[in-house]
Amino acid sequence: MSSSTRDKISGAANQVTGKAKQAVGKALDDKELRAKGAVQEAKGTAQKAAGHVKDAVSKK
Repeated sequence: MSSSTRDKISGAANQVTGKAKQAVGKALDDKELRAKGAVQEAKGTAQKAAGHVKDAVSKK
């Protein structure tokens, strides 16, 4: 599996996990968990973007 594919898969997993943490944090009124979820979701978004950039660079 290529590095870009791993980045995209890991990024998607982090996004989903982050959204889940935010939902649980909201349900439990846990601001810290919501914040951690937001950070993890942002990390996932960045990982996915990095994977797309690697794909674009390698195709040139």
